Amino acid sequence: MGIFNFFSKPTAPKTHLAEKLTKTRHSFWSKLSKIVAGRSTIDSDVLDRLEELLIGSDVGVATTLKIINAIEERVAQDKYLTTGELDQILQSETEQLLHPLSSSKTEEIVVTPFVAPHVILVVGVNGVGKTTTIGKLAAQFISQGKKVILGAADTFRAAAIEQLMIWGNRVGATVVARSMQSDPSSVAHEAVQQGIRDDVDVVIIDTAGRLHTKIHLINELAKIKRTIQKCLPRAPQEVWLVLDGTNGQNAFLQAEAFTAAVAVTGIVVTKLDGTSKGGMVLGIADQFSIPIKYIGVGEKVEDLRVFDPHAFVVSLFQKW
Repeated sequence: MGIFNFFSKPTAPKTHLAEKLTKTRHSFWSKLSKIVAGRSTIDSDVLDRLEELLIGSDVGVATTLKIINAIEERVAQDKYLTTGELDQILQSETEQLLHPLSSSKTEEIVVTPFVAPHVILVVGVNGVGKTTTIGKLAAQFISQGKKVILGAADTFRAAAIEQLMIWGNRVGATVVARSMQSDPSSVAHEAVQQGIRDDVDVVIIDTAGRLHTKIHLINELAKIKRTIQKCLPRAPQEVWLVLDGTNGQNAFLQAEAFTAAVAVTGIVVTKLDGTSKGGMVLGIADQFSIPIKYIGVGEKVEDLRVFDPHAFVVSLFQKW
């Protein structure tokens, strides 16, 4: 197999990202304009109100303080900064926060005959769009000529199994599934075994999204990982956490729980087109230092997009 790029962007024309993030952009800019109205310089009052705005936009307290402190340093260094420059400074400081998580580090995955197939374990609470995300990922990989198997290891919900099978039929991916209440780790093991046997490129495994106790979550995910490694020692090569962009600060709590339970290597944020809380992407990326692999900005397969920090920040700061 060798080296190939799983994450090349679809060639079909797409709606500009700024349009997809309209609710977040409009909410942010309307509030920012009120902060700077009638003011000529960035003073302590402007910074206090900007801090409130960023926290209210679900950026998170810790990340907000980083941004405010950076702006304060700029103001102290340059002695005089106008409110007209505030959006440029904000954009610059925000992009610097995301720079270490550049998409150039996440787009290419090395696959060799010794570790293939590439196994992606997908985790997240119920309702965040986890199964739909898996279906869209499969569609994009298959469109690039990759062979894909989906493992329906969320065996606690019949709807999850059925939904994954529908996606498999729709996009042409093989689905490994058992009846409801089956052992999730057995399903995952079977999916990886079949992936090895059929010389498949990618195996994506869906998991249950229950968070009623962290101990149960840790034990269940650990068992899935152990059973996978019996047939493929280095798997899963990726563990991706799916978060709902409309959840705002609740997404931080989910990220804390899952990162404590399993070594998350990437994050997918869904439903960003339907929320004014898109600022949570900045806080999640900054506070957890985990690359955001994809963002979901619509219902279509191509609306699951590779996360490009620069494009995201530019879109957020694009006025009407």
